Amino acid sequence: MKVSFLEKSYIAILMAIFAGIVVHAPLSVWLGTIFPNYSLAIKSWKEILLIIAALVAISIITKRKAWHDILPDRLCQLIAAYIAIHLVLMLVFYQSAIASMAGLAIDLRYVVFFWLVYVAMKLLQYRRYLLWTAIVGACVVVGFATLQLFLPADILSHIGYSKDTIMPYLTVDKNPDFVRVNSTLRGPNPLGAYAGMVLGLLAAALVRKKLDLRNQKVRVLTIAFAVCSLVALWLSYSRSALVASAIAVLIVGLATIARRLPAKAWIIGSVLVFAAAGGLIASRDNSFVSNILFHENLQGGSSVSSNEQHIDSLAYGLDRLVHQPFGAGIGSTGSASLYGNEPVVIENQYLFVAHETGWAGIVLFITLFILVLCRLWRTRSDWLSLGVFASGVGLGLIGLLQPVWVDDTVSIVWWGLAAIALAGKGMYERKKTQ
Repeated sequence: MKVSFLEKSYIAILMAIFAGIVVHAPLSVWLGTIFPNYSLAIKSWKEILLIIAALVAISIITKRKAWHDILPDRLCQLIAAYIAIHLVLMLVFYQSAIASMAGLAIDLRYVVFFWLVYVAMKLLQYRRYLLWTAIVGACVVVGFATLQLFLPADILSHIGYSKDTIMPYLTVDKNPDFVRVNSTLRGPNPLGAYAGMVLGLLAAALVRKKLDLRNQKVRVLTIAFAVCSLVALWLSYSRSALVASAIAVLIVGLATIARRLPAKAWIIGSVLVFAAAGGLIASRDNSFVSNILFHENLQGGSSVSSNEQHIDSLAYGLDRLVHQPFGAGIGSTGSASLYGNEPVVIENQYLFVAHETGWAGIVLFITLFILVLCRLWRTRSDWLSLGVFASGVGLGLIGLLQPVWVDDTVSIVWWGLAAIALAGKGMYERKKTQ
């Protein structure tokens, strides 16, 4: 079927979001300093494009008479229910206009983007274009993170980074010897999560032999890309991202060779893992280990450690989960709550969702996430499905310690890639055989 101008425009919007999201933070900060009266509108460029794309998607589906391909899909049904419960609770527990809109944007943008890409891949093609957009974006993120090794730590302050916008850099428990870089993301934790996702995808491409390493140019570029990704992960000093990245790469490896491993290999591997964990705990008084692993500066540091903050946040979130079965309303948590009367910080993705949408919302969200992972696992013969599945498990674990999907870059990129993997492979393969 011929692709119309409207459909090409639809793909162009999705590519613009995919490309722009990796440089959203520096561009929005820089433009916000130039046009301070329009800073909120500048930050909302992707949400504006998402609304436009949604209207275009509805038009395309209607013109193609393809609703019968979309409505019966369980993923689409769960997304519709998740959006609906947000709209209802926004009215029931109204915060304020800005807080509610910010809450909707933070909670729904990556789910909506998933649906938009999913529809595009089901009805159109363009898998290759969207993938290359994501690859170029990854090169920008990990490349700049590596470049920050050789740049002044406060280099981003020249374009408006500050305590009032985004800190140009952080340190591990106020230790200047361990500078945590942002790259083009909103902070070191999102950078670590993003770098781990990239490493999981790269590992999947390698084990599925998607990259021709016999070609010297491809081999050099792959090594450089892997090194930059590892540097970005390390410079984030994100403990959860380090663990999640290791798990993602391990999943990719085990999915490929698990059946061929003898029982002895499993036993030896388990012993080595426990021995390494024990050694790290025993060495917690070592300056390097205490700073990197435990984020505790033996020579000083913060009066309240990040570990205590995580525990306090977890306790608060669990208490709210028990006592607020219907949630506290959209925009009641995180950065959106800063626009209201009671700012609330919850450092757990699942308790974050529960605080806003209650028990029904968290059940819908977890069901949707698990269904996406299950479908990715069933199509793991495709390198993209395997990589997105492995990195998704890692990001899901990060969500236990921080609201990982709140970061727009990490969430939009992963959910976008998941949609490409789930809906794009079949269409792409059919196009090749025609």
